[in-house]
Amino acid sequence: MIKAGNFFFRHRNRLFPVIMIGLFMLAVPPSQIFHREIYEHIKDILALAIALAGLTLRGMVIGYAYIKRGGMNKKVYAENLVTEGLFGICRNPLYAGNMLIYTGVFLMHGNPLVMAIGIGVFFFIYRCIIRAEETYLREKFGDGYLAYCTDVPRWIPRFSRLRDTTEGMRFNFRRVILKDYSTIATTLVTLAIIEEYEYLALPDYARHLPYIEWMAAAIVLAVVAAIAIRVLKKRKWLTEAA
Repeated sequence: MIKAGNFFFRHRNRLFPVIMIGLFMLAVPPSQIFHREIYEHIKDILALAIALAGLTLRGMVIGYAYIKRGGMNKKVYAENLVTEGLFGICRNPLYAGNMLIYTGVFLMHGNPLVMAIGIGVFFFIYRCIIRAEETYLREKFGDGYLAYCTDVPRWIPRFSRLRDTTEGMRFNFRRVILKDYSTIATTLVTLAIIEEYEYLALPDYARHLPYIEWMAAAIVLAVVAAIAIRVLKKRKWLTEAA
């Protein structure tokens, strides 16, 4: 698992989109559940809520105590053991947020096979990455990290301790936008593409053209916003400082 985790960590930016596309090609998103459209709509709302919860969790992590998850030279790396902010209530809050996002995305797709394989595959991948990171952190920080593991859960955030772990800290919303705009845009675009996929696959898709066009506009808007933020960030017109 450690070797697999290091592999996934190094190649995740290229590998994850390929896995997603491959899974989506397995089946067309269903337009009904139990032959009722209302159940499909309820499922979509739940999927969106779960994905937004994942983005919110990531935003809280970054806004309070951001750590660089890219490692060094695409290898697991950490300068310091971060235990404040959201890392005081969960050892892997960013990955927990990512799993919520992937769960929401696959639930939005709705095909049982795609959902089961997708959620299972990404949970396994993140479990391997976490195993590799834990091995590295244990070797580097020793007893301090072991004490941290004993006190803080690996996956499920202990929100009852959030006030204590963020006491005296200021939430930086600008940092959330600057560091996570691509994840936000990618998540929203992916959810919208799944909706487009579902409706365009219908025999009478023309009946849904207004909704299809609205979703296409939402995709364009999200992409344009991401590009704008990237340009503003690169030119230093948008910074973390208030």
